[in-house]
Amino acid sequence: MQFEEALQFYKQQRRKILAQHFADFIISWDMQTDAAPQSISADAEYGAVLSEYSYELVSDEKFVEAVETLDGNRQLLDDVLCHEVEVMKKNIRQTRSIPKEEYSAYNLLVSQAYPVYVKAKTENDFELFLPYLEKIVDYCRKTTVWLADGETKGYDVLLDMFEPHYTTKQYDEFFALLKEKLVPLIKKVSTNPPPVPDWATQLCYKEGQKRFCEYLRDVMCFDKSRGIMKESEHPFTSGFGTDDVRITNHYYENNVVSAIYSVIHETGHALYEQQCDRSLNGTLSGGGASLGMHESQSRFYENMIGRSDAFWKVHYKHLQQHFPVQFRKVTEKQFVDFVNRTECGFVRTEADELTYPLHIMLRYEIEKKLIDGSLQVKDLPRYWNEKFTEYFGITPPNDTLGVLQDVHWAYGNFGYFPTYALGSAIAAQLYHSMQKDFDVEESLQSGTTEKVNEWLKEHVHKYGSSKYPDEILRLATGEDFNPNYYVDYLVKKFSR
Repeated sequence: MQFEEALQFYKQQRRKILAQHFADFIISWDMQTDAAPQSISADAEYGAVLSEYSYELVSDEKFVEAVETLDGNRQLLDDVLCHEVEVMKKNIRQTRSIPKEEYSAYNLLVSQAYPVYVKAKTENDFELFLPYLEKIVDYCRKTTVWLADGETKGYDVLLDMFEPHYTTKQYDEFFALLKEKLVPLIKKVSTNPPPVPDWATQLCYKEGQKRFCEYLRDVMCFDKSRGIMKESEHPFTSGFGTDDVRITNHYYENNVVSAIYSVIHETGHALYEQQCDRSLNGTLSGGGASLGMHESQSRFYENMIGRSDAFWKVHYKHLQQHFPVQFRKVTEKQFVDFVNRTECGFVRTEADELTYPLHIMLRYEIEKKLIDGSLQVKDLPRYWNEKFTEYFGITPPNDTLGVLQDVHWAYGNFGYFPTYALGSAIAAQLYHSMQKDFDVEESLQSGTTEKVNEWLKEHVHKYGSSKYPDEILRLATGEDFNPNYYVDYLVKKFSR
């Protein structure tokens, strides 16, 4: 195949791939937000059909030939397309290594598993979800065999899907550092924490929470003409290009703090999507570079910005205006101290900055055992509780607050969890570099995060996924991943 023919066919096929991605995006959004309960099974079935179409597009012989031709003529490609072809070549190899019938059956399985998972979590019934999770884990184990490539095998295969170039060796070293430096500090500062004040659990009606969360979203300069916010069981962000970015939140009327930090977190994700270079729309190089890099943005805004004194010096009065009765007698300092308190708790999404990485380390260690077969799915609740007690000194009272608390395994996302801790560490490294260019806390006195957004757009967001995440991190900070910035940040903050 000649170069020009290959390039033209690649772009034609890419449009079809993007159309399929868009259909998946819409179905997934609908299932988690607006779909009627009785419609979900049909949505799942159609999603499985689309997965077959995706498989056929990527494994098409002519498309494979086109990619090979482009790969052999990299000197004729711009940097974005060159990277895209490299990633697509890997994607083709992986897709063609998975039996088509297995791929389709698996996509149907995870679509069916989600509503069962929600029911199991709601009813504290792990046995209800067990048969689905066993099949999902079995598929993931087989995937590590199908996709093994050179030194990348076993759990590393799954890790690489979510964070390219990171392996168990690097994660083991990372978590060993966290365990060494943070566990003693956690035992020191989280022992006998002050009781949760009454004001933190007082009734704040959903509509008031929504309005304040919309205010925070505007403070962060989320472009409402290119995005929306709705509700879901588990807050998430989903996007398709820079002009269709969607976030959700969940509201507990006796926990307004949860909604506040969920919206800041998800808007951090959304800004990454909205601030990608617009030239990447219509390519396969838009969106975040990886899950770890994406998480670095959400954790950056949630923690470095959203828990800072400087942020609430400007915005606390607006919280009081939205809830004048509830927060009339609560001082700004009391509020900031509360949102920065540390205490060992059961739920990952409600964990403070200091204990959060231990929640991830627990899941990482469990996933390694599930994938290598040394832990069986039926033994998960027991093993989870044992390890949780070992790390945190408390035992989950039920599976809803234990092994069933996260949706990730229902989607088959094994290898995803470590990116959360990685993202937090990358956020600290980016913050360190940003501070060299301007005083971050001083910039927040403007009332918005505009200056922070501009720096992240220039150093991270604009690249989308047109470069590998480790390359973007080097460009932004001048060095490779360095978790010591994260450790230093946490030790300094929680040793005060």
